[in-house]
Amino acid sequence: MANIEYNIPNKDGKPTEGGLIVVLGAGESGVGAAILAQLKGFEVFVSDSGSIAKNYKAELDEAGIPFEENNHSELKILTAIEVVKSPGIPEKAPIIKKLRENNISVISEIEFAGRYSDAKMICITGSNGKSTTTMLTYHTLRNAGLNVGLAGNIGKSFAKQVALEKFDYYVLEISSFMLDDMYKFKADIAVLLNITPDHLDRYEYKMENYADSKMRIIQNQTSNDVFIYNADDPETFKALERHEVRALSYSFSIQKTLDRGGFLNDNNINIYLNNNQNLTMSLAELALQGKHNIYNSMASGIIAKVLELRNESIRESMGSFRNIGHRLEHIARISGIDFINDSKATNVNSTWYALESMPGEVVLILGGVDKGNDYSILKDIVKSKVKAIICLGKDNKRIHEAFEDDIDVMVNTTSAAEAAQIAYHLAKKGDTVLLSPACASFDLFRNYEDRGNQFKEAVKEL
Repeated sequence: MANIEYNIPNKDGKPTEGGLIVVLGAGESGVGAAILAQLKGFEVFVSDSGSIAKNYKAELDEAGIPFEENNHSELKILTAIEVVKSPGIPEKAPIIKKLRENNISVISEIEFAGRYSDAKMICITGSNGKSTTTMLTYHTLRNAGLNVGLAGNIGKSFAKQVALEKFDYYVLEISSFMLDDMYKFKADIAVLLNITPDHLDRYEYKMENYADSKMRIIQNQTSNDVFIYNADDPETFKALERHEVRALSYSFSIQKTLDRGGFLNDNNINIYLNNNQNLTMSLAELALQGKHNIYNSMASGIIAKVLELRNESIRESMGSFRNIGHRLEHIARISGIDFINDSKATNVNSTWYALESMPGEVVLILGGVDKGNDYSILKDIVKSKVKAIICLGKDNKRIHEAFEDDIDVMVNTTSAAEAAQIAYHLAKKGDTVLLSPACASFDLFRNYEDRGNQFKEAVKEL
């Protein structure tokens, strides 16, 4: 996506205060952006093509910010000097096409809020592991006494925090959808965990387009900034061939020893930045277990050492961290069967990592809205670990086509309660029932949290 200039810039590159800022989407990020825009002297209007949650309506009403729901008033929106849009709105949406045709700047909440903060920005992206790594990094920095905020694709609105609070650092989880609408924002520390197929429906089903979106995490970086990436990830290396890296770079690996960065040796994580910034930590000390979490912990550890945190503080934080909800979350053990909620696994690679960390046989709950998934990635691990697949979605045809030759038992369900009940009857003592859908949730649920919560409630009812 080509860079665009702001419509009515002043000498600082920001639109002149006083014009109309339109915010498309009235969720957490949209309401936060509206509050910040109002605080900075803009006229503000919020427009959502769907219904707006009661709590967000109340916030907008309290702030005196006009809004509309279940509609986009095109004539008013097209008078904006700039539009801040929800990351969930695709480029092909009619209102976005109209804005582009009229050369009206469309940006993300992160781009907008970043203009008004001089905090250090630690930005984490990747197809898998970014929420866990973001939370672990935030936990580590906060425990070390830093004045740090958490935002982006997780936590409270970045814009609202910039408006109402004052942090020295922000740890931001950044999705490709956010990156697509970021132009002048700069990450002081940028982390790219991996690039695996995800959201390809938004990128013309071209892996290169998706990878280029992820690489926007390093745009605007200089030699004074830091870039941290996965040395074991082939798609990252392909993308690096197409993009210039100006920042000081550190990589991490579990396959090879590195002169600088993070690597695994004798069941120890080793982080070497220079002679005065080294850390060694046993895998057994880590709160997060599993191969994929070694990568997440190394990335977070490199960030901590770049910021010159004490080793004792880093070790304590990495040992005490509790993972986010809906990510390999143990719900209960019933009749010797473990029930795991991994609803946040919305692509096949996340599901692969979940299966890889499971002991014994698995009853796997898959399905939802397919985003162009390549299920062949899962075939070998499904053959070796999965005894039955329960499909949870409206259209399960592609899952059946992918695994019907490998799995004897495949069942279609349309509710979390039904999926949990059938899984319980198919599993035996020592097995694991794993909800790791590899798909988005919005065919049957509001979001992945709703899916996970309904599954947890269903398990408790068994």
